[in-house]
Formats: sequence, C-alpha cells, structure tokens
Amino acid sequence: MAGRLYRDYNSYLRETFGCRVQKISLDAGLGCPNRDGTVGRGGCIYCNAKGSGTGAARFAGISEQIRTGKERLAEKYKAKKFIAYFQSFSNTYAPLSKLASLYEEALGDPDVVGLSIGTRPDCLSDETLDYLAKLCETHLIWLELGLQSAKDETLERIGRGHSSAAFTDAVARSRARKIPVCAHAILGLPGEDTEDMLNTARFLAVRDIQAVKVHLLYVIKGTALEELYSRGAYSCLTREGFAAAAGEFLALLPPHVIIQRLTGDPHPEELAAPAWALEKQRNLDAVRAYMENNELYQGKNYG
Repeated sequence: MAGRLYRDYNSYLRETFGCRVQKISLDAGLGCPNRDGTVGRGGCIYCNAKGSGTGAARFAGISEQIRTGKERLAEKYKAKKFIAYFQSFSNTYAPLSKLASLYEEALGDPDVVGLSIGTRPDCLSDETLDYLAKLCETHLIWLELGLQSAKDETLERIGRGHSSAAFTDAVARSRARKIPVCAHAILGLPGEDTEDMLNTARFLAVRDIQAVKVHLLYVIKGTALEELYSRGAYSCLTREGFAAAAGEFLALLPPHVIIQRLTGDPHPEELAAPAWALEKQRNLDAVRAYMENNELYQGKNYG
C-alpha cells in the first residue's frame, strides 16, 4: 500500500468491471425519520431540504434520472458502466414493495451494474436486508451507512437521532447477509477535536466494513449549522487542518478498506462556507501532500 497512498474507489471499480464506472446520483423522493419527527429533532444540523442530495425527484423519475446521468457522465468521463446511487434522504425508509420497485427500475437499465443505497443505521428492517442480500447474488450492492462520528455526544449535538451502537448493530446484521457496507464519516463536526476524529477511524477499523467515505463538514445555506456559523458558534476546518485530519484518519484504517470518497462536492449556489470546499482537486492534493510529507499511507497505523 505504501506505493499507493490509499485504496481508491475508481481503481477498485476498474479492476472489478474492466472499464470506467461512474455513479449516477438519484433522488427517489423518499423521506427521513429524522425529518418527519419519527426520531431526532427535525434533521441533522448540516442537512438541507434536499437531504444532502440533488433534489432531482422533483423533476424526473428514476429511469429519466439514469438516462440523463448516463449521457452526462459518458461524455465527461467516458464511462461505460454505471452504479445507481440512491443518495437523497434515507433510501431504505419505505415499505419493501416500494423500495423493490425503485431498485429494480434502476437495475433494469442494461448499463447499470449495481446500486449504492444511502441510508441510516436505524432504517434497516430484516425484511429489507434479506431482499438486498438476494440482489447481491447478481449485482454489486453497496449499503452506505451514515455514522458520521463514533462519539455519541457528537451524534446528539448534531441531531443524528441514533447512537454509535445502532451503527454497530446495522453493520453486523448487514454483514451476516454478506451485504457490503460503506461507512460515512465527517471531519470537522462541532465540538470535535482531532483526537475525536481519529477515534472514529479507530472505531471503524475494528468493524466489518468494506469501504469508507470521508466528508469535510461544510456549511450549507438554510441549515441549523449555518445559524451556528453565522453567530460565531461554529468554525470550519482550514484546508490544512482537513488535510492533516484526513491523512491521519486514512493511516488508521485497514489497507483492504476501499476509500470511496475523500472530500465533499457542495453545490456552489448552496455553499455558505468554507469557500475552499469547492476546490476539490486542490483539497485532494493537500491530503496527498500531507501523507507524503509525513510518510503516511492507508493502514500504516492500523492495529
């Protein structure tokens, strides 16, 4: 692994399918128990009305979103195959009959080789997991679970509405069915210092997960986080701070874990701060430079 700083997702997909594979972000029009009052207190503090997604469901169904996504990504990246990414809100938060209809519509496209299903660890019924296990027999299925932090105090502060124990349980039930799990973690959450962020990496390192997405916490307009930021109660990480935290985070993860994401992609019209969050390539370069300068690579400090 020392010759390659971390195990990146694009390389994994090319090794698996022999061609460029891109994700198509979808909005299935589903909800979230943290926003409708079932749990929590009206949503995570960083989440806006689109559920950290595209809002595309207001304009098009799944097949149409896939068609337009394929056209755009084939032109931009020369992609030949695609993964349908159910991104917005909690994409297992509906009766199984509705979920199955959505998933199967996406898999009905001949160029779609699999699904990534973003959801919460407290939104996974055994019935749904049994169904996903069947899909895994014929397609690549990723279950993307939002942990964000392993610190329960932080989860309470940001309004997640679940504990780290709920994540552990969801992973165990998913892996008992051999469903691959991608964990989401956020760096720069309110009240967390570097050690808190690295403790999340240590927490993930001893769980049976197959991939991780590392996100920078940026401030989106119209969120509770923006209100905190505007009155000086929250400060964003600097680029240098994020690069250092991300580099040290990766060094603690097992070398086999796939890094599906290493920063965020805020919508420019929605971003309140930090402005540098829009400079994706510079941010990735900063992480790589930190790791190279400190002789780090994924797995170096694991175990």
